Amino acid sequence: MSKFLVTGGAGFIGGNFLHIMVKKYPNDEYVCIDALTYAGNMETLEPILKEKNFKFVHENICNREAVYKLFEEEHFDYVINFAAESHVDRSIENPEIFLKTNILGTQVLLDACRKYGIKRYHQVSTDEVYGDLPLDRPDLFFKEDTPIHTSSPYSASKASADLLVLAYHRTYGLPVTISRCSNNYGPYHFPEKLIPLMIQKALRNEPLPVYGNGANVRDWLYVGDHCNAIDLIVRNGRDGEVYNIGGHNERTNLEVVKTILKALGKPESLITYVKDRPGHDLRYAMDPTKIEKELGWKPEYNFDTGIQVTIKWNLENKKWLEHVESGEYLNWLERQYK
Repeated sequence: MSKFLVTGGAGFIGGNFLHIMVKKYPNDEYVCIDALTYAGNMETLEPILKEKNFKFVHENICNREAVYKLFEEEHFDYVINFAAESHVDRSIENPEIFLKTNILGTQVLLDACRKYGIKRYHQVSTDEVYGDLPLDRPDLFFKEDTPIHTSSPYSASKASADLLVLAYHRTYGLPVTISRCSNNYGPYHFPEKLIPLMIQKALRNEPLPVYGNGANVRDWLYVGDHCNAIDLIVRNGRDGEVYNIGGHNERTNLEVVKTILKALGKPESLITYVKDRPGHDLRYAMDPTKIEKELGWKPEYNFDTGIQVTIKWNLENKKWLEHVESGEYLNWLERQYK
């Protein structure tokens, strides 16, 4: 039996990770810590709240005293850090919160791991730390040794955290791993990101805003595939290593939007082109050869199958989406313990 601390588990990727692992490993224990900021949603965790091997703690990873107390009480074997501010547009408007959560919060966790001891600390990172690739070179991919070259306050904060994690490994011998993933999509995705936003706007026959000419390319990864990759890295990866996780599913933003419209039977006339985002990266594309060869990971979903599953989930979970869009989900704790 092992005990895991999962930070940011009420968010999109962390929530999906817990859904899978709590049921996959009933003899392991999972403690979720989440600050429940705007993107943290307790309704995401409702399917596992009553599971015997799951526990939720409402706290911020930047609170050193509270984090140390939790480590002292729980004696964790593994720490997986999903907790992060992750929306690029928000980072452009207000960089400070990204630096606090993504860098200083990571430092608090690393210090706690040093103080109380763990088998492994895993940092969930992003392909955005590499910057971008040119659109006219489809032969180029991000590899684990690609130099870091950030474009936004968000990606700069994530790159800083990665470097801090690796420094703690080299300086203090802390057992760590890092995963850098391409764009995720799937169930429980907060509707500020491209795919869930476009699905909801299409369902309401509202204009679908596309940055620039929609030519920016992303490698799309179904969230369940990402979670399974992280599980393999945490349990079998090599200390001090970085692993890229990609879906081999490159699409332009415009192609993604058109795919959603076609699946929902909506006209392309709903597409509206808007002023491009400052510093908008052109193309992300990951080379996942390392994790495939070392750990035997392969994605189960391609984009065509994964997007259908995602759209179906959105159609079947309107209550969750309504609560997110109305802000009602923020009152979950009050409703639960009133």
